[in-house]
Amino acid sequence: MGASWVAGRGELGGGSGRKARCETVRELYDGVRITSLSCGVSGETGRGRVFQRTGSKRQNGPTAQAAVDYEDARGSLQRQLAGSAEPVRLDKRTSNLFRSRDDCGRRLNVDAFSGVLDVDAEAGTADVLGMTTYGQLVEATLEHGVMPLVVPQLKTITIGGAVAGLGIESTSFRNGLPHESVLEMEILTGTGEVVVARPDNEHAALFWAFPNSYGTLGYALRLQIEVEPVRPFVALRHLPYDSAEACFADLERICAEREVDGERVDFLDGTAFAPDELYLTVGTFTDTAPSSSDYTGSNIYYRSIRERERDHLTVGDYLWRWDTDWFWCSRAFGAQHRLIRRLWPKRWLRSDVYHKLVALESRVGFKRRVDRLLRRPTVELIVQDIEVPVGRATAFLDYLDRDVDLWPVWLCPLRQRTEARWDLYPLDPGALYVNVGFWGGVPVGPGETEGDRDRRIERAVAAHDGRKSLYSTAYYGPEEFWQLYGGERYREVKRRYDPDARLRDLYEKCVQRR
Repeated sequence: MGASWVAGRGELGGGSGRKARCETVRELYDGVRITSLSCGVSGETGRGRVFQRTGSKRQNGPTAQAAVDYEDARGSLQRQLAGSAEPVRLDKRTSNLFRSRDDCGRRLNVDAFSGVLDVDAEAGTADVLGMTTYGQLVEATLEHGVMPLVVPQLKTITIGGAVAGLGIESTSFRNGLPHESVLEMEILTGTGEVVVARPDNEHAALFWAFPNSYGTLGYALRLQIEVEPVRPFVALRHLPYDSAEACFADLERICAEREVDGERVDFLDGTAFAPDELYLTVGTFTDTAPSSSDYTGSNIYYRSIRERERDHLTVGDYLWRWDTDWFWCSRAFGAQHRLIRRLWPKRWLRSDVYHKLVALESRVGFKRRVDRLLRRPTVELIVQDIEVPVGRATAFLDYLDRDVDLWPVWLCPLRQRTEARWDLYPLDPGALYVNVGFWGGVPVGPGETEGDRDRRIERAVAAHDGRKSLYSTAYYGPEEFWQLYGGERYREVKRRYDPDARLRDLYEKCVQRR
């Protein structure tokens, strides 16, 4: 799988903080310079390092020392797992999950497993450690003129998290989901064994069951993924609609033809501001641009969709267009108010900062206490991403308008790349789906309790032949849950790779919040 040297935070010695980490260079390949990228740039945490080969000469695998370093890191993680008699979980600084969990179980330190090991633009592949954020991965791959086939919207999502969970973005209408571009994975299982899982080897059952398992079947330490070429800019066009029916009809046509008015479509997503105000945004790679917009400071991307028909962004700024304001959710913190935004440090305009504020409120409950004192209605947090067939999308939006009334709504088309059946999140390979993302707070109505709205949403998703992502709050009963998420197959793989339940069960983790 190419180069396999990693450096954890503790291996960098006693340098002077972030600057020292960023300037650290290790010569691990004969004649090839391995340099640190990201290292806190563009909102990164600085945890771990991103390594990239520079120069055109390719080597025949890692040096002996590089292999030893990786083996040491892997062995250390195995010993951590072996040293715990109770279920374990990962000790991660970044998370994009919204369900709070019981603070129990030993935490595995995975600092050493963040880094881009190798990018081979000619072969169209990259070797990546599982805790590498997409912010780090994209920075490394763009240096080679390539990008992952699907780049989820937020910089701090890790590739291991996107594969063990689910990810989606505006290339999903042609490239599917992130796990579909995985060629092989090196996985630490609940038994403490590290296996290499591919679709056609003795660990194929684990490979096909791994997506949507959320770390309950094992942790991906290394992944080999496909990448594709990019161009410097993305030209955008925002197409307006006054009805969902017309919008989804055009979305289906564009996905089939992959062009609009003779212009190639490389990216496609949509935004619904109201039932009668929707936009599809088509993007096309281009080598030049008359100018490029900047939505990392005072300007706000989602507002521009209403304000201009055409736009241009650098490819990097396009991939992170939603991160600055967490789509539109930064408004809940006042970050879109003109005066507050002027005072808000630019480096804190990013999704992981808002997520930490939500997590803090979940623990402390300051806003809830203020609301009670002021006799404001209780608010239910709604954080949902669901997929419905394109033919049911209009009806589902009608339901959202009646029962949830939470706007804007993100729309993203999805079609599987292949005929493969992914055991824990099966979709019809021949069908076009629309991901509907809606996030925010909804007042709890008279006679309702917190959670009632989410339960109705789950029933509505099923009624519209849809699927729901498990990254947010779920209320399914055990029988319904396992019918939806491959219970029989899951149990088979669980018995083989985690017979002693060293890792949590999927239902325990996603519904019971353990």
